[in-house]
Amino acid sequence: MGSGVAAEVVLLAGGTGGAKLAAGMQAVVGRRLTVIANTGDDVETLGVHVSPDPDLVTYWLAGQVDEVRGWGIKDDGFDVFQRMARFGAPDWFSLSNLDLAACLYRKDFLDSGGRLTDAQAQIARGLGVKATVLPMSDQPVRTQIKSSGAWRGLQEYLILEGGQTEVEGVELQGIDSAEATPEVLEAIGAADLIVIGPSNPVISIGPILAVPGIREAMIAATAPVVAVSPYVAGKVIKGPTDLFMKALGRPTTAAGVATLYDGVIDAMINDADDPGPPPDDVRSFSTATFMHSAETRALVARAVLKVGETLAES
Repeated sequence: MGSGVAAEVVLLAGGTGGAKLAAGMQAVVGRRLTVIANTGDDVETLGVHVSPDPDLVTYWLAGQVDEVRGWGIKDDGFDVFQRMARFGAPDWFSLSNLDLAACLYRKDFLDSGGRLTDAQAQIARGLGVKATVLPMSDQPVRTQIKSSGAWRGLQEYLILEGGQTEVEGVELQGIDSAEATPEVLEAIGAADLIVIGPSNPVISIGPILAVPGIREAMIAATAPVVAVSPYVAGKVIKGPTDLFMKALGRPTTAAGVATLYDGVIDAMINDADDPGPPPDDVRSFSTATFMHSAETRALVARAVLKVGETLAES
């Protein structure tokens, strides 16, 4: 793998942590990066098809994301959405003007018989992204959350409930009918390194691994599989990871996350300041994982590549 520049890297990602690592990895390996993005939190609203995680990854890779918020497009307004809300459209899920443009394009592309994979490729290409962004499946999978005694879509849970109420159950509607795309399976098979990003292991990575064919392909791959813990100094930077870990009866630690990837990963990378013990049953490496700038994102990416080198040589 050398310095990592020649490596074919596959990254599983969802949410801000995974998207940040994708940006750092693209800075190091460029077009040799393929991101498999979660589509379990896709939603149909305002007459469009929204793919929050694939678009978030794409905006980070394009250098267009609002880094202060960690999502959305920088310097973009919400004029169209606000006007729609004045007309009576649902106002719980807001889309900025340029974000809405991508979702309108995707909806039209799908209505014309196109695949979700090809729509995302066109969006990424149009924004000048070097890496490849692949939805985990072309078939619809929708993550449902039980909270406060009722089932609701993941986006409703995150936005309307603020992602702060106890999680009582998680289901993936449509997962049995979903399939891994040929592009996803080809990328996994051709990879020199497969990375599970520092994303929520239950609602961001869990749906990807649950798609029939993906977990099996990762286990069969010749490339080492490395997971990056979402815990920095023992805490999650953003999002309700702890609530979902508790719902599954797992410790809210890097070691707890590793149990969800049992049989898939060859190693776990933990934050250097994590006070918790490393996982027992998998090789463990330590490095600074807090990604607060372009420089630190690239540093984390290089550290991950170095771990991949070590595993490949052992």
